[in-house]
Amino acid sequence: MPLARAALYGQGEDLHIAIWPGSPRNTKDITRYIAMEARSYVISVSGMLRTEEIPIDTPHREEIIADAPEFLADGGSCIAAPDGRWLVEPVVGEEQLIVAPIEHRLVQEERHNFYSVGHYSRPDVLQLTVNRERQSTIRLVD
Repeated sequence: MPLARAALYGQGEDLHIAIWPGSPRNTKDITRYIAMEARSYVISVSGMLRTEEIPIDTPHREEIIADAPEFLADGGSCIAAPDGRWLVEPVVGEEQLIVAPIEHRLVQEERHNFYSVGHYSRPDVLQLTVNRERQSTIRLVD
């Protein structure tokens, strides 16, 4: 979702929390990419789901788990620094509390090298307009 990310970058986001269904396929490359693109820290939080955790009364449970691997969602939570380095590599197949120190100065140092909403962004040519008004499912017009 590049435009949504651009909106966050433009508002000065220094720490991005990404929530994923649970797979290193999502977190392995995208976490580091977002960190390097935004020059911010990225914490990816990924769920885990074992086939044995699917409730017994789930409709069609047996068909769902018949040929399924042990994990339907196997995690992948991780933390990347603004330069793309792993502070914590994706944790797969186990529940674990992950923590890492964050040095805010690194965000600013990396943005001296490249900042996608800084002078590289070319606001004379390209702009993103973000509607921050509260949205509703209905709009009444008299």
